Amino acid sequence: MNSRHRPLLIPLVCALPAALEAVVQLGRIHPDEVFQSLEPATFRAFGYGTLAWEWTVGLRNWAVPGLFAVLLKACAAIGIDHPQARRAVLELPQYALHVAMLLAAYRFTARRVGAERASWAIPLLGLTGLVIHFGGRTMTETWSTAFLVWGLERLDAKERNASALGGALLGCAIVTRYGSLVPVAAAGLLVLAERRWKDALAALGGGALVALALGALDWATWGRPFHSVIEYVDFNVLSGKGAQQFGSHPWEFYRQFHLALVVWAWPGVVLGLNKRAFPDAGRVWWVLLPGLAYFAAIFATPHKEARFLYPGLVLLEVAALPGWLWALSKLKPVFERVGLALSLVASLALVPWLYRYGSGDNALSPQRPELFRLWVHAAPGATAVLQVNEGQWGAPGAFYFGRDVPWTFAYEASDPEFQRAMGSPQVNRAVTYFDKCLTELQAAGFTVKEVDGDAKLLVR
Repeated sequence: MNSRHRPLLIPLVCALPAALEAVVQLGRIHPDEVFQSLEPATFRAFGYGTLAWEWTVGLRNWAVPGLFAVLLKACAAIGIDHPQARRAVLELPQYALHVAMLLAAYRFTARRVGAERASWAIPLLGLTGLVIHFGGRTMTETWSTAFLVWGLERLDAKERNASALGGALLGCAIVTRYGSLVPVAAAGLLVLAERRWKDALAALGGGALVALALGALDWATWGRPFHSVIEYVDFNVLSGKGAQQFGSHPWEFYRQFHLALVVWAWPGVVLGLNKRAFPDAGRVWWVLLPGLAYFAAIFATPHKEARFLYPGLVLLEVAALPGWLWALSKLKPVFERVGLALSLVASLALVPWLYRYGSGDNALSPQRPELFRLWVHAAPGATAVLQVNEGQWGAPGAFYFGRDVPWTFAYEASDPEFQRAMGSPQVNRAVTYFDKCLTELQAAGFTVKEVDGDAKLLVR
């Protein structure tokens, strides 16, 4: 069956766990999930919300937060005001992009092993622990990775119209995360190495349209074309301020990165490089080389975070799919089915394991879901909220209140902010972790309303 005629049911289902995990469980993988997307979108839509320093100097563009702001205004217009319901609405474009990424992985694999076997590429990729944890998150890495996979697959199709779309999609990958310029440049070199001059021009044209749109967006929002690009390059590349402000790490910081990769990926990559296995469809360099180039860039970059691994890991897994499925197809049918089932189990097995990868903001799994859920539950009737034992960038932010509610934070009962909150009748909600300051809160008239894991919601 032609790949473009296959039903959408499989990718629609396999993209759901990532979306549901993000919306139902809540929490966040990194503060940027909140303060570089949800909070600026809230500010853009309603005029309140916490703006991180990047949004005062113009280090980022308004493409994704601007889209979210439009959706938030639409929610307000039709009466959707519950924070979790609004978060579900914001998940819709990301879910659609996630489905498109899975379909792209399918088409990339189908060109090499056939449509029937390639259908397994969708659950093997979509149900890996890594993709389930990241796929529904409002992070630049998530958006950019989906655009990368989709755009690279379109270039792999070797059709002029597909190449133009591929160039535009790779341009979107850069717009949503400027660090994706490295794998996009690697893809461009591959097109030139194959002397596909017409495809190169088509891709360049598609990318140029996206670049012009970014320039216009920055001009409209920051006052000059490509302002966010200029500020980003200066901060992270030319001046070295990024490493100075956020810290630098040796390459050993990523020494365990391979543990976040599903076990069948390594043999799949090696088998995919077997030219005799895929004499007509070509090898997997179209996805593998951009992934390797990306890893080289983040290993060399002084400032390192675990979340930066996600785009490269997904590209490696996509590159591994044809070789792995080809190898399983060489087994007897009964053993092939067993191998496919075990491969799917291996993908799902990463879900619980990734909860133990790293810690805090350098983890690959959602953090503080209890705090986020209790903030949502604190919203009704709240006039002001105190957060105890967690700082500003660990907070869920104004988005999860659904309205403009003042909030503050403290770590100790002796902190001035805590003392002021206890004396202010406006502060009628508090959320504390590990019972920090619980006695003092109760002495000030707070009572425990709800317990969620290690967090407690108190009201007065």
